[in-house]
Amino acid sequence: MKPILTGAVALVVVAASWSCLRAQQPKPPKNITADTPLPDRYAYAVKDILKYCQPKKGFWIDLGAGKGQVAIPLIEATSNPVTMLDPDVEAMSKGLEIAREKKLEHRLFAVVGVAEDMPLPDNSVDLVVCRGSIFFWDDQVKGLQEVYRVLRPGGKAMIGGGLGSGYPRWAAKEFLRRRLERLDEDDPEKKKHFVKVRSPETFRRWAEDAKLPNFEISGKGGLSVEDPKAGLGIWLRFTKQHK
Repeated sequence: MKPILTGAVALVVVAASWSCLRAQQPKPPKNITADTPLPDRYAYAVKDILKYCQPKKGFWIDLGAGKGQVAIPLIEATSNPVTMLDPDVEAMSKGLEIAREKKLEHRLFAVVGVAEDMPLPDNSVDLVVCRGSIFFWDDQVKGLQEVYRVLRPGGKAMIGGGLGSGYPRWAAKEFLRRRLERLDEDDPEKKKHFVKVRSPETFRRWAEDAKLPNFEISGKGGLSVEDPKAGLGIWLRFTKQHK
């Protein structure tokens, strides 16, 4: 097992990871169709997590982790262990299988739980990331309060959803086109709900009701690609205050 790096060495590793992601940015295909595969969005979300949170090494949680689509790239970019927390045992089992195939089984862990009742002690977590699941929590305010509770003083959280600010522009436009097409085929009330829960106004209300101090919201929601800090999507970031 490689030792966990700290301090300036860790920052060098993270910076190298960002450079690697930039170098891997694909060029747009000549002819884009509905069947054109789009770049992996999770790698770009991870890049933003590292860029905007600059987390210190320690206990990291991927909340609503699913199959570890964020957790595994986080491990690959930093070598820091990550614990998935999700009520879906089957999905996390798949994530652990993927980690074994990548020889990362010693750095990925799984805990069954939900955002509103996280089975973790107070002041125990250095980083909580959550991409995509907040929209489906039973109680977003309670979930955010739980995230704040488990963070150590100085611990950071980034919660929301999106493609990543560095996601290729052509791919973001195509992703948005497909999303709009899919939403237009759904019930109008479903589309209205989709837009509402991904709005800055809704995120601000959740954060204020949870009494989060000094939070920041980036992005304009699930139907815009204009925000330079989020691209298509919306994110809530905050740091637990020292007493």
